[in-house]
Amino acid sequence: MTKLLTLKHWQLFGLLVGFPLIFQTILFAMVFSGNYSSVFPYLISIDAIAFMGVFFGWFYQLGTHLHEKLPDTASMNVTRFKIFLFIPVIYLLFSVAIMPSLIPEGQTGLAIFALIIPLHLFSMFCLFYCLYFNAKALKTVEVQRPVAFGEYAGEFFLIWFFPIGIWIIQLRINKLFDATPENSTQLQ
Repeated sequence: MTKLLTLKHWQLFGLLVGFPLIFQTILFAMVFSGNYSSVFPYLISIDAIAFMGVFFGWFYQLGTHLHEKLPDTASMNVTRFKIFLFIPVIYLLFSVAIMPSLIPEGQTGLAIFALIIPLHLFSMFCLFYCLYFNAKALKTVEVQRPVAFGEYAGEFFLIWFFPIGIWIIQLRINKLFDATPENSTQLQ
């Protein structure tokens, strides 16, 4: 299923940036108008989880489907990609859903920081690996040969700065995953 990969760039941008922005604006308007309730932190968590679902779903689909289109001369480890994508998902779900209840109001312990900092740094490393994997796989599929970092550095930074990069990257992804027969013959 390549549903997220076949969305237009503006549709994906709307899912990743537009809806969360509108949702958070409404929530903060409720707070400033005095309609604050105890469910506010949970609504923010739901918003964050929905964003993560779309973003990591797009990342996963991009990496796995591009791996299927790689030429035989390019070898990339899709299992490592999946593991490294799974680790930040678990970490972020933990930090959004469970962490607020573990920290008493206004108190943070040294033990919490001793746990969070290494997990956070490793999660960041995993995300950078996934950026590398998707950028390299995209460029390799487009040119149908192994590529060096200098050839896919632009894709790496466009995916990294995704709100802007989506406008360029998603157009190229749409061309790769277009289901029309004339496009599939051009890629072969």
